[in-house]
Amino acid sequence: MNWKNAVIIGVLGLLPVSIMAQANILNAKLPTDIGKKTEAQIEQDADAPLEYGYVDDRDILWSKTVWEIIDLDERVNFPLYYPTDTIGIGKDRRSLYHVLMKNIRNGKLTEVYTDSYFTEKRTLADLAATLQKVDTTDLGYEQLNAGEQISPEFINKRDLTAADIEEYRIKGIWFFDKRQGELKFRLLGIAPVAPDVNFIDDESVDPGENKVELFWIWYPAARQILHDAKVYNQRNSARPISFDMLLNARRFNGVIYKEENVHGDREIDDYIFDNALFQLLEANRIKEHIRDREQDMWAY
Repeated sequence: MNWKNAVIIGVLGLLPVSIMAQANILNAKLPTDIGKKTEAQIEQDADAPLEYGYVDDRDILWSKTVWEIIDLDERVNFPLYYPTDTIGIGKDRRSLYHVLMKNIRNGKLTEVYTDSYFTEKRTLADLAATLQKVDTTDLGYEQLNAGEQISPEFINKRDLTAADIEEYRIKGIWFFDKRQGELKFRLLGIAPVAPDVNFIDDESVDPGENKVELFWIWYPAARQILHDAKVYNQRNSARPISFDMLLNARRFNGVIYKEENVHGDREIDDYIFDNALFQLLEANRIKEHIRDREQDMWAY
């Protein structure tokens, strides 16, 4: 067992009992007692995510900003996608999209932006056109043309759900901290990606060209929310982890699709056309270049 595994096991061993998937389930006399915490559990609660250490600009010897795609079809990324249906499952298990939307609707998550440069904020009202399609049937138009009020049954509404999310896109910065002497990653933003709701049921539209970024979340502002939301742990359901821990520990597979560059931060597919293999090789080249930076710092 190497020292990294030992540290991880030690940290998990110190986690409070209150983060268990179903607290007090073994002591519950009634189903309503499940989830109720004892006074000792409440006192032991650690309700804040692990704080980022302060990094002075003078300590950053080198940095590179990259954008990555987290494909939800990959098995390792399933914890971000499931469960897609909340009807037949406990309230303690939700998908990442459900957690984000719930907190946007209740006003707890306000740092929502149009793109990954975080210059233009968006409200829940602004997101309505992106998240919902409202269409009128032919019979509804006939009523409208006759001067009548459209009946509700002639209005079709289509809302995007967690099942429609196909991928997440993240923005982060790799930097070499000369004070700590190591290469680190800091997550800056995350965005759910789904088919355009206006063409989601149109089979004539190419699914690969129909993906849109619904919104971008400034990640540091969402850490407490993602810390409170737990992810199902396939290895040990008694010890779930939080979305914040999962993302900061990079327990997912991401593929780089853009890096900051002199060409206006162009994407890989802007200069490598119609060749998925070469695009993947270019993404791996960028990743290896970042990894080699840490080794090069110690090579003379």
